[in-house]
Amino acid sequence: MRIAMVSEHASPLAAISGEDAGGQNVHVAELAAALAARGHEVVVYTRRTDAELPDTVPLGRGVRVEHVRAGPAATISKDELPRYMPEFAQRLRAAWRVHRPDVVHAHFWMSGFASLRAANTLDLPVLQTFHALGTVKRRHQGTEDTSPIERIPTERAVARQCDMVVATSTDEGRELGEWGVPPDRVAVVPCGVDTGRFTPQGPRASRGDRPRLLSLGRLVKRKGVDTVIRALAEVPEAELVIAGGADRERLWTQPEAVRLRMVAERMGVIDRVHFLGCVDRHEVPALLRSVDVAVNVPWYEPFGISTVEAMACGVPVVASRVGGHLDTVVHGRTGLLVPPRSPERLGRAVRWLLSDEATRTSFAEAAAERAREHYSWAEVARRTEECFLSRVAGARIPAQRADHSTPVGTTAMGGEE
Repeated sequence: MRIAMVSEHASPLAAISGEDAGGQNVHVAELAAALAARGHEVVVYTRRTDAELPDTVPLGRGVRVEHVRAGPAATISKDELPRYMPEFAQRLRAAWRVHRPDVVHAHFWMSGFASLRAANTLDLPVLQTFHALGTVKRRHQGTEDTSPIERIPTERAVARQCDMVVATSTDEGRELGEWGVPPDRVAVVPCGVDTGRFTPQGPRASRGDRPRLLSLGRLVKRKGVDTVIRALAEVPEAELVIAGGADRERLWTQPEAVRLRMVAERMGVIDRVHFLGCVDRHEVPALLRSVDVAVNVPWYEPFGISTVEAMACGVPVVASRVGGHLDTVVHGRTGLLVPPRSPERLGRAVRWLLSDEATRTSFAEAAAERAREHYSWAEVARRTEECFLSRVAGARIPAQRADHSTPVGTTAMGGEE
């Protein structure tokens, strides 16, 4: 198949360079490569952010990245991008008229808007992966949610009008069902992990004698890192390593890092909390192997890739009982699930796990096996391919895409063309 993957703000090239690479960048890069390994031709379309970038960049055998001109060739905040999506869609349509794909796979809500608008007159099947839902974000962040006002209505329209939503968790699938998306138009395919690099075997980062906990991920409030710091008071013998945020030279210019340090000082645990800042992707497996327990307790979590990376490295996990963790962590077998925003419950769970070496070993072995069986990129690509084939091979959704929601071509992102 010729597969067009659309990722308007998250270039897979960032996953290779390590600069500004988040979960979506890595997901698109790894999925594209894994699909190419299955014999498909994959083109990833992303917005041009630098005038010096070439139009086309090979990403590996069977994969190339196309930089789409839409808006200024500069880095722009994600929340400022909707105004450029009509132009992005127009460029996609022009490209697909010349090099017609068999299927379109859009990543994030703005890519879904642009892909549906571009494919509208070309009769191309469009599958959508949201990576996060605006309704869930608004529910948990409230007034702190900075998403554009058009996100939620556009997201709902995309979900109802695309051929299939490829959700990353059963929890997301349930949310989509509440929107009125029929179950037969939702498939759950998880995110993946590089099980060749994230393995129990390999080098370990240096460490001291204290039991070591790790919080790995972006330093944003909803990730619940302050909950982990508060829980450390319940585990007096342990140290906590926090990996994420800006690089070490700029870490203390980041407001969330400063806030977390103040929390550690108020809790009297600052001498046992170590802020590493951003850790190079290639160093993450060694860091994971050096810890006794990986802790990841966000308020909500579309998938939770850092939890699965820890599992793949044979590290027992304690995670919040939300979102993707409900799928990935088998409570009492590969780790423990606790309520979010509950330092006391988290502290008790970690303290118990650190006190029982046999259970930690059992969890570690089961976690690594589960990651290999269910979350390798080869398995994720196989399941994604099944979704594509179900739409390309004639099992298309009937033409009545119209519903009572706002049509994708008439949202606040530009009206009719």
